Amino acid sequence: MANIIHNIPALVCLFISIISGTYATFYSTSPVGTPPPIFILGDSTADVGTNSHLPLSLARADFPHNGIDFPHSRPTGRFSNGYNSADFIGRKFGLKRSPPPFLSLLTLGSRFKKHILKGANFASGGAGLLDVTGSNFIVVPLSDQISQFSTVRDNLTALIGSDATDTLLSKSLFFISIGSNDVFGYFKTNSTMPPDQFISILVSSYSDHITTLYNLGARKFGIISIPPVGCCPSIRVIQKVINGVDGCFDPMNDLALAFHSALDTLLAGNLSTGLPGFKYSLGNAYRMTIDVISNPRAFGFDNVDSACCGWGYLNAQGNCNQTASVCPDRRKYLFWDMFHPTKKASSLAAETLYSGPPYYVSPINFAQLANNN
Repeated sequence: MANIIHNIPALVCLFISIISGTYATFYSTSPVGTPPPIFILGDSTADVGTNSHLPLSLARADFPHNGIDFPHSRPTGRFSNGYNSADFIGRKFGLKRSPPPFLSLLTLGSRFKKHILKGANFASGGAGLLDVTGSNFIVVPLSDQISQFSTVRDNLTALIGSDATDTLLSKSLFFISIGSNDVFGYFKTNSTMPPDQFISILVSSYSDHITTLYNLGARKFGIISIPPVGCCPSIRVIQKVINGVDGCFDPMNDLALAFHSALDTLLAGNLSTGLPGFKYSLGNAYRMTIDVISNPRAFGFDNVDSACCGWGYLNAQGNCNQTASVCPDRRKYLFWDMFHPTKKASSLAAETLYSGPPYYVSPINFAQLANNN
């Protein structure tokens, strides 16, 4: 089965999933006071236009039909018909949507420092925990996203001083949604590495990345694990066309499950005991998504296997672009394209992460994380 994954783009399928113009009015006033600074890292489930600032990137969504349900139907670089999970999480904390892409802030000149006091989004479609993941698509890997945050920290220090920066970052929220592309890459490259060894490498990399962020001042982490990526419409197409069977690809889902378990152990163990003041919330994207797929009507969906935007079998044999077929009611679909969730699915995911029970997000949810001092 691994060899039939070879031509799948290293993007992501996640339930959870170029803002242009002026950012001076980007933020709204929180009903409970000033929103905490929010920093978002990850892949296309949280990308709000990063890759649109990479002229050579092959992982972009700054064209129709993407953004068809975004204000003014603008394709903003989000891999969605509208807002994505980063936007809805931002709104939960009093913002109008996600903080803007870091790369867009670099174009603001002297206004850059003013805006970084409110946060930034570093997520890049196609990125992974490993630097090699998505490299052929020309994206920003997580290690480089963290380097960009280090630049933000340096500017904050210059702006408000070292002590104030430490205090500000200790109260800031760091949300990370990544790992799916690494799993895609494992199958795409026909890896002969044992799955448990691959998971160990991913989790070790995650530990290094979180520790680096911690050393830069981060204390509160909202982590989103890997969903059942073997149920993406694109993978279902491969299952049907190549193997002649309907349904999800279990080996890929098994890897996602193993990743969540290993990540849970890491966060509750070495990181919690070894990093003073470290606080976290782990969203179980696998459980959140598979529950919707198993009982779609209970969550208001009619279609959980096809892409809303695309063409061919399950509308998922080709990319979502200007010539693709688009479903008339995006609210009934779990998937927007071959890999990514619809605006409605992203909203439901953000709501669950923010206020959901330990069954979906543990040991505390994102709202409790923000209030945990």
